[in-house]
Amino acid sequence: MMKAKLTLLIVALFAGVTALNAQASQECITKGSVFVEHAKVKNYDAAYQPFMELRKECPQYSFALYQYGERILKDKIEKAPDAEKKAFVDDLAKMYQEKKTNYPSKTKEGEDISDLALTMYDNKIGTAQEQYDMFKKAYSTDAASFTNAKGLYVFFTLAVSLQEAGSIELQEVFDLYDGLSEKITEEQNNYAKRLDPILEKEGNGDKLTSAEAKTKKAAEVNLENYSKVMGGINGKLGELADCDRLVPFYESAFEEKKNDVNWVKSAAGRLVSKECKDSELFVKIVEQLNTLEPSPETSYYLGQLAEQKGDKTKALEYYLESADRQTDPAKKAKALYSIGKSYQDKGSLSNARKFYLQAVEAQPSFGVVYLKIAGMYADSANNCGNSVFEKRAVYWKAAEMAARAGQIDPSLSTTANKAAAAYRGLAPDRTMIFNENMAGKRINFSCWIGGGVTVPSL
Repeated sequence: MMKAKLTLLIVALFAGVTALNAQASQECITKGSVFVEHAKVKNYDAAYQPFMELRKECPQYSFALYQYGERILKDKIEKAPDAEKKAFVDDLAKMYQEKKTNYPSKTKEGEDISDLALTMYDNKIGTAQEQYDMFKKAYSTDAASFTNAKGLYVFFTLAVSLQEAGSIELQEVFDLYDGLSEKITEEQNNYAKRLDPILEKEGNGDKLTSAEAKTKKAAEVNLENYSKVMGGINGKLGELADCDRLVPFYESAFEEKKNDVNWVKSAAGRLVSKECKDSELFVKIVEQLNTLEPSPETSYYLGQLAEQKGDKTKALEYYLESADRQTDPAKKAKALYSIGKSYQDKGSLSNARKFYLQAVEAQPSFGVVYLKIAGMYADSANNCGNSVFEKRAVYWKAAEMAARAGQIDPSLSTTANKAAAAYRGLAPDRTMIFNENMAGKRINFSCWIGGGVTVPSL
């Protein structure tokens, strides 16, 4: 009898809990529908109260709670008096933590923390050091999802400002520059990879699908943004790290740091990137690096030294050795580019193109490679084809390559577009196309260039 009563009690309790859960669930659905209705039409003031209640009572109502919640709180921050902004920023930080607790698999901490830092910066909340520390936290916590172009630029700008104020060391700025450059190049390469087959398809005269057109637009926008950021970061670093400042900086630390292989690597890389290779310090640092840790990087730097001395044969040997052993895509691309340039200087154009294309394969955003190939095509026009028309048709191929350079690396767009326009101006004009009855026809090149072009329709 006692056992039966206990069973009935458990059933009753369970039924009560189930009823409460059902009631709570219904209340969540009701409040959620009101919240979403206001948030979807950007009526954030009306959405604020149900949002705050849902956060407390139904934190797993939907991931949209946090997506819309971010917009709601940012709207509050923007509209609040200066004295009240910080409280909403603190609540935004709290909401990001709630999102992480309730939807860990969907949370990108680097994105959230860097977004918080950028919100602080845009609304002048906290000191420059506090804003910088927040960006630094995002970068150290989850660099992979810290991809906001403006955020990356502001992060570096704050570092430069703090260094000039004496708050952080110059080496920290250099280290950050190295990391951000690598990060931005990685993002550019990702978008360039998506764009390349689409450009290839367009070059063949095929029509893009709506999905491909959308992908192309997104890739071009992001490549443009990252190009501007990289240009801005280089400009900021240029103020701190021209050769007149850089050489004395490394010279003064050389004796103390010469056995620190990471420092020596960093110094060598920066002296190369800033074109400070004609200094005695560069020779000394490369020789020291070769003593400490012979590597693909060392081979590349030794190639630079050999080239500087006019020994192009030895330089090419070092570049080939570097490219063969290098595993870092960006560094491999530099070595392959140098090999391509060496062959181009020797007049071995087919080999030059081979290594140039390998360079862009290693680093898909390496747009200058296509400008080099375009120039080689243009220079070979008189040696390709059996008629004046066919020879001049080579310039269409050169224009195609030049245009591609600007598409995958927007920092080159002005130069690339001018080159492409110049090449098109040398190609057969409408009158020639009409007189030769070549409109829409395919011309294949039998010289080293290979491939072909489709003559434009009239």
